[in-house]
Amino acid sequence: MTNSLLPPAGPQRVLALAQLSNSVGDGAFYVTSALYFTHVVGLAPARVGLGLTIAWAAGSLAGVPLGRLADRRGPRGAAVLLALGTGLAVASFLVVRGFVPFVLAACGYAAAQSGLAAARQALLAGVVSREERTGLLAHLQSTLNAGLAVGAGLGGLALHVGTREAYLGVFALDAVSFLLCAGVLLRLPVVKPVHARVGADQGRGQGDRGDALGVLRDRPYALVTLLNTVLLLRMPLLTLGIPLWIAERTDAPDWLVSALFVLNTAAVMLFQVRMARGVTGLASATRAVRRSGLVMLGSCAVFALSAGVSTWVAVGVLVAGAVLQAVAEMQQSAGSWQLSFDLAPADRIGEYQGFFGTGVTMARTAGPLVLTALLVGWGTPGWLVLGGLMLAASYGMGPAVRWAAGRRDTAPQVRQPVPLN
Repeated sequence: MTNSLLPPAGPQRVLALAQLSNSVGDGAFYVTSALYFTHVVGLAPARVGLGLTIAWAAGSLAGVPLGRLADRRGPRGAAVLLALGTGLAVASFLVVRGFVPFVLAACGYAAAQSGLAAARQALLAGVVSREERTGLLAHLQSTLNAGLAVGAGLGGLALHVGTREAYLGVFALDAVSFLLCAGVLLRLPVVKPVHARVGADQGRGQGDRGDALGVLRDRPYALVTLLNTVLLLRMPLLTLGIPLWIAERTDAPDWLVSALFVLNTAAVMLFQVRMARGVTGLASATRAVRRSGLVMLGSCAVFALSAGVSTWVAVGVLVAGAVLQAVAEMQQSAGSWQLSFDLAPADRIGEYQGFFGTGVTMARTAGPLVLTALLVGWGTPGWLVLGGLMLAASYGMGPAVRWAAGRRDTAPQVRQPVPLN
């Protein structure tokens, strides 16, 4: 495995180009959306927050059924349609001018995004061998960060211009980026729906029992997902917790918030592939997650030391904490990718990935409340509680994975899907 940004030519590179195409638009969208909805659409900040909370809750509910649809109808077609749906939802933001239309458009956007993530994972499982998945996902994460960085720069230009037309241009760019993503995905081979294969080859196996609840009945996998959700609190920590800590509890300059974000993005872009190199199965993935918990505890302890010191000492301490956080993030990501695939039934990859992906939404939804209470409310002890919580979740992953693996090993097995020529 190399550490280059793009993976080898073929389906892996096509998937990376699809990721790159829409991540540029997303990067511009992320840095401008809050001001667009308040300054251009004219919504109060509290209503924007409420609308987005409702939308991401809807998105988390949509991930499982849309992932199941990808399993049953074919992941490439589902991914293309959901990419087009996401682009349409972004385009609808250009014309909404009230709270209710905003909520409806945001729900469509969140649902399509959640479904697209699940369909992409099912598509990846269909065109890439099991041994190559974690390495490819590391490449995709690096590509994602590169695209987000470029997009954030374009969004920054729009913020500098500050006109309505500049904001509209960013949203149009994001909509077009998803159209481009759909076009790139069409270059991949068609993958036969897994359920059709199971029905033809083996009758009614584990993944086709007519169980309407599906993955929701798989308690070991649900526990793994829950523990991973706790570890994903690192996501709002970077975008909300650390900025609030810097502003409220340290003497560090405000510009450090942007610098730490750039540091994290660059680190993941450059080193995620290398960090994922040793993750090849359940045992190595569990070890990677456990190490991430230890490093994250160290990161939280270092961040806590930045309060009550001089400005430049605080800057140095915060940079050190951010480096440890980036290392923990890359270890946790590599381990969780491997676990999410290896513990899922071969005939329900999309459905299970849709469920596993709800952890991102749950962390983003609950994270602001948890992090604000711990870091702003409790201060230094809050950092230690947060680090301890993540350490406990990382060490709890071992027993949960063994439970899930034992259940998987006693279930009927199905063959992996293969691309159709």
